[in-house]
Amino acid sequence: MSQQKTLSAGLLISAIGVVYGDIGTSPLYALKETFSGHHPIPVTPENILGVLSLVFWTVMMLVTVKYVIIIMRADNHGEGGSLALLAQVTELTKGFRVQYPLMLLGVIAAALFYGDSMITPAISVLSAVEGLEVVAPQFKSYVVPITVVVLTALFFLQKRGTGWVGMLFGPVMTIWFLAVAILGIINVVAAPHVLAAINPLYAADFIVKHPLLSFFALGSVVLSVTGGEALYTDMGHFGKLPIRIAWFALVWPSLLLNYFGQGALLITEPEAIQNPFFRLSPDWMVVPMVLLATCATVIASQAVISGAFSVARQAIQLGLLPRMTIVHTSGSEEGQIYVPFTNWTLYIAVMALVIGFQSSSNLAAAYGIAVTSTMMIDTILVAFVMALLWRWPLAVVIIVAGSLLMIDLAFFTANVIKVAQGGWFPVFIGILSFTVLTTWRRGRELVRNQVKKLAVPLDVVMRALGSDIARARGTAVFLTAATDGVPPALLHNLKHNQTVHQRVVLATVMTTDSPYVPDSERIELTTLGNGFYRLLIRYGFMQTPDVPAALALCKPLGLEFNMMSTSFFLSRESYVPSLNPGMALWRERLFTFMTLNATRATIFFKIPTDRVVELGTQLEI
Repeated sequence: MSQQKTLSAGLLISAIGVVYGDIGTSPLYALKETFSGHHPIPVTPENILGVLSLVFWTVMMLVTVKYVIIIMRADNHGEGGSLALLAQVTELTKGFRVQYPLMLLGVIAAALFYGDSMITPAISVLSAVEGLEVVAPQFKSYVVPITVVVLTALFFLQKRGTGWVGMLFGPVMTIWFLAVAILGIINVVAAPHVLAAINPLYAADFIVKHPLLSFFALGSVVLSVTGGEALYTDMGHFGKLPIRIAWFALVWPSLLLNYFGQGALLITEPEAIQNPFFRLSPDWMVVPMVLLATCATVIASQAVISGAFSVARQAIQLGLLPRMTIVHTSGSEEGQIYVPFTNWTLYIAVMALVIGFQSSSNLAAAYGIAVTSTMMIDTILVAFVMALLWRWPLAVVIIVAGSLLMIDLAFFTANVIKVAQGGWFPVFIGILSFTVLTTWRRGRELVRNQVKKLAVPLDVVMRALGSDIARARGTAVFLTAATDGVPPALLHNLKHNQTVHQRVVLATVMTTDSPYVPDSERIELTTLGNGFYRLLIRYGFMQTPDVPAALALCKPLGLEFNMMSTSFFLSRESYVPSLNPGMALWRERLFTFMTLNATRATIFFKIPTDRVVELGTQLEI
């Protein structure tokens, strides 16, 4: 289990590479966009110290305090992320009226993640390649084509698995953080008084004297914490300790030194605002830094893409998405997966963003709404964990969660005004994803209700098994979503073939609110008599079902399966949209479309295709 991972140098370096790629590349564009973005701020020493103070305390409160110290405590059996937190909160709030609204919030967070995962590769790699303009302005026309080539190669390599790339993640990002820290120190030494910005009074003074400017600044300052939520999302891969040690020992100091270095540079050379990150380097070092930055942003993009695969699998297991092909790219690492549909959907969106927005500055306006919304939802969800699981006094929960929520709300509001400038994109993707997720969930609920209405009690069928009903040799496994009654496939077989197998197993695959279910708790077998058995198979939302492997676990319980004499019966349901109460007609058609394009159950559950019999049934929804 992930929470039992022991600390090692290798695990620490891997955590630096995978977890901190996104937030680690934020210095490429955060300060630049704050001073020269869509709402530019005059580059004066007073403003520089005010903005630096805002950056310092934003990173302190939203990453160090909120995620590293508080939210990382809210692990779901070692796993983190919005859906893992949602599963935990859903369990804690059973029977409460707030359960359904909280569930919707968690789904919104998952939907917004997809918008974020599209913008991150585009803005990160663009901002790195834009360093070429510092070398020579004539390279500007090559920035977009080079970015397209780099990202295309990255997405095409996904099917090979991330293990071979992952071996390079840690060392490259460690070099990156050391490099940005050293460049920051060199420039801070030239203007050491910039460190005074650690004092929060500089941020307060900036806000009081320039309320409108500081409000606009918040919309760009938040770029300094994009990727902060990855600390929580990737917790299952590395454990809490390596992520926390890496943050305090290397990542946090390196980022702050670089931001203060950029501030020191701007105090002495205000014209460097065109690209303060690359201007930190001496001329001979710009090209190597562009190459290193490109590698770092590719790593940041890879981490986000892998995260999208993981969220897709969790959503499928939690019943928020239809079955999709999931390819395991490693024989030893459960978490290394490739989801083709997600990969190519992201690729098309990323290419559209790069070609459509053309520069990291234009994309910066689109970046922020998804991040601040997700952070705000995480705060709301973890507040319930504080109260119901950790049993904190209500006053403490209100003070801690309320303070964090006010900060989140300030950043969210500052980003809302950027909707017309590009912020519409993550909002659009979020709405689209939310519609898909909730339509599938509601559609499956309607189907279950319809099947339940039509279900025939098992005892009725068993009483009908007279001498005129032949018993075929072998075993029949009927996969059914219901844990009671008779599956439609069994009724069809009985009606049309007038036969039942000697052994009949009614198998239901269930997903729990835990990320992993050990083999010892995988199955629950009940003998029903007359050769009938009820089998419940449990998987965690981070696991991929394997029905034949689960059946093998029945041997110690006295039920052994020989695949050559076992047939699997599945109901192939077709749905007819209707005007009955349930969903709007267009959502019913969307649900039907998703059903038709879902991966076949035989592939998803790893059932041998030559042992499968599918029987059709039609349902009105």
